[in-house]
Amino acid sequence: MRYLFVSDLHLEAERPDITRAFLRFLDGQAGQADALYILGDFFEVWLGDDNPNPLADKISAALLGLSHQGTAVYLMHGNRDFLLGTDFCRRAGATLLKDPTLLDINSERVLLMHGDSLCIDDTGYMRMRRWLRNPLSLFILRNLPLQTRHKIGRKLRNESQTRTRYKAADITDVNHDEVLRVMREHQTTTLIHGHTHRPAVHPLEIDGTPAQRIVLGDWDKAGWVLEADGQGYRLESFVLE
Repeated sequence: MRYLFVSDLHLEAERPDITRAFLRFLDGQAGQADALYILGDFFEVWLGDDNPNPLADKISAALLGLSHQGTAVYLMHGNRDFLLGTDFCRRAGATLLKDPTLLDINSERVLLMHGDSLCIDDTGYMRMRRWLRNPLSLFILRNLPLQTRHKIGRKLRNESQTRTRYKAADITDVNHDEVLRVMREHQTTTLIHGHTHRPAVHPLEIDGTPAQRIVLGDWDKAGWVLEADGQGYRLESFVLE
């Protein structure tokens, strides 16, 4: 079995280079895989499945084509696209995953996350996350008029960019103790996540057992993909053309 993992593409009309690179990726490498996992922040902003979006239509059609070719497609919410719903997944032929999700890869329990819930030192963000992910808040947001959702989306995006700009790097990164706690809770020695835009493979030790945290990269100056098969894990980047 061959698995591919990506995250943090932040697809938007203003970055057609990323869209072109992703569509080439689907036509090439992704078509040779058994499954593609997209671990959040697939879109720069998602205001609801009912929001007219030509880019989303193009992307969903491409994912549906990939699914019909035999590559299973899985999506996970990120902090930018947490309103992504079942209608888009249906149009894309994709399955929406919970965060976190356990996956069996070659008889190994692997934990998949977007990664923002691990950044517990950013207390302001964590308070906002708890409010936004509350089922009642989600219900209210999804049923607001589109114009109101657009205003809220712009406000949240601007606030997020401002907060990140002035916070120390260690505040916006994951908390090491929280990583170990979550991995112990799920009895896994491999964690794959995105969100931080700090691609790397971090060796860990959990109660004397070797472990690893694999961080997916964001698609900006380069694209990033993690490939997993019987030979192990390979985190690779490629130039966006």
